[in-house]
Amino acid sequence: MQYRAKIIKKRECSFYGIESTVPNFTYSTENKILVQQLINTLPPYGKIILYKLYIQDQTESEVARQLQMSQQAVNKWKRKMIQQLSQTANS
Repeated sequence: MQYRAKIIKKRECSFYGIESTVPNFTYSTENKILVQQLINTLPPYGKIILYKLYIQDQTESEVARQLQMSQQAVNKWKRKMIQQLSQTANS
């Protein structure tokens, strides 16, 4: 893997391989439901991009290649979707 891709991959927050440390099952389940509801508010393309980046732990360039778009477009989608999630969660 190229040096630049490694740096980008380290910068991107990934949920892959991180186990939950929440001891309360009900609290954990409620959080999962809330996250799922927030994700369901996103457009389909945004869901795909966030899933590939954060759940499948792929880099922006890998996602761009798969979706036949530029890496910059993937980055813009990612930022836009995270901003939309934040606005929805805070309202």
